[in-house]
Amino acid sequence: MRLKTIVLSSLALILLTGCSSFGYGVTEAFLDSQEQQDTRSCQITGRAFKGLDPLLADGLKVLMVHGIGTHTAGYSAELLEKLTTQLKLHKKSPGYKTITLIDQLDPSKELGSLRVHHYFNKDQSKSLLFYELLWTSITAEEKKIIAYDSTGEYSHRRADINNILKTFSNDTMPDSFLYLGDSRQDILMSFTQAYCWMAAANWQELAEHTQTACSFNSKHFIPNLRNNHFAFISHSLGSRITIDGLQRIASLTGNESTYFRGQLIKPQTAVKLLKDKHSYIFMLANQLPILQLGRKKAEITQQHDAYCNIEGKFYQDRMYRATSIIAFNDPNDIASYPIPYGFTDTYLDSRLCLSTTNVDINIANIIDLLGFGTAANPLTAHSGYKSDDRVIALIAHGIGTESSADIVNERCKWIEELD
Repeated sequence: MRLKTIVLSSLALILLTGCSSFGYGVTEAFLDSQEQQDTRSCQITGRAFKGLDPLLADGLKVLMVHGIGTHTAGYSAELLEKLTTQLKLHKKSPGYKTITLIDQLDPSKELGSLRVHHYFNKDQSKSLLFYELLWTSITAEEKKIIAYDSTGEYSHRRADINNILKTFSNDTMPDSFLYLGDSRQDILMSFTQAYCWMAAANWQELAEHTQTACSFNSKHFIPNLRNNHFAFISHSLGSRITIDGLQRIASLTGNESTYFRGQLIKPQTAVKLLKDKHSYIFMLANQLPILQLGRKKAEITQQHDAYCNIEGKFYQDRMYRATSIIAFNDPNDIASYPIPYGFTDTYLDSRLCLSTTNVDINIANIIDLLGFGTAANPLTAHSGYKSDDRVIALIAHGIGTESSADIVNERCKWIEELD
């Protein structure tokens, strides 16, 4: 038993750090031999959903929200490339445009940036504006408090594998703690500004670089909000940021006052238009349940029917007509979770009119550890969604429709939930 524990622990450490960090060697050759046959599971539980493809004809805008760890501009490149290929958007506008995000009431705040890409099909009848939100700079200064621990002065005292793990931990763990503290409001302001920019300007209306605050009362906001579709793709902590951001917008605009945040004029027409919108949130490595711990429930909960059914008492006070969450989770990811039954109704804002579909999917291959059990690389399980063709196909074409992709129909089991 002691030998088995030692072997499992050693192999787990190798898996955690990524075998390529230590050379190809016997271990990686062994792993490769087991990956030749792809037997990774995929089970979808929930309602049918169409994916992004049907939304392209009216102009689709997608916001990508990253999770923990330091990110750099362009972090979503692989996912975007695969997604546009799956959607058959083979044309694009040159380069990209950037927006420095600024708070209307406090321009001195560091709120991160947006990188915007424009894709379309051959006859330009379908278009996608993809917004990559980069909020990592908001927590960068605070994370310097423990930066010393990753310097040579301390790292040389650690074993090689442990040093890699500690460096990774120092970069990622603080973001979750900081989000629960003072940084949360700035990160949510960053999300709010990103959301605003999605509706405030189309590609041709944006300069190569924009550095000004977005207003919900801007000239193009209302026609764009009326005519375009909006969706979100989040990863890890980004799932909580997206939901909190939408709940924040609901709380700011969902009362009878003329102003919000003290002196900003409430966009009354925009509030009315949002009530007829159906938005999709694709949550990769979903973390909603774990990040609910120690937090209060949303302002309005357990009133879905009252706000979301057309005959409901508060139907006119909803924020969206519907919000569909598609929560992706690798069971072997130690940092993501499916959404349990009743969670959204108990903890999240009823005005969002939420429905949930869980996608339990093996992103990382499960390998046999020479008779000592099985294991999967938890880093791949947490971060490999952008490379998985099944994930991209689900985002693009959904499940339970005529346009569902073959790779999903053939390799995923779907358990449909009905009202």
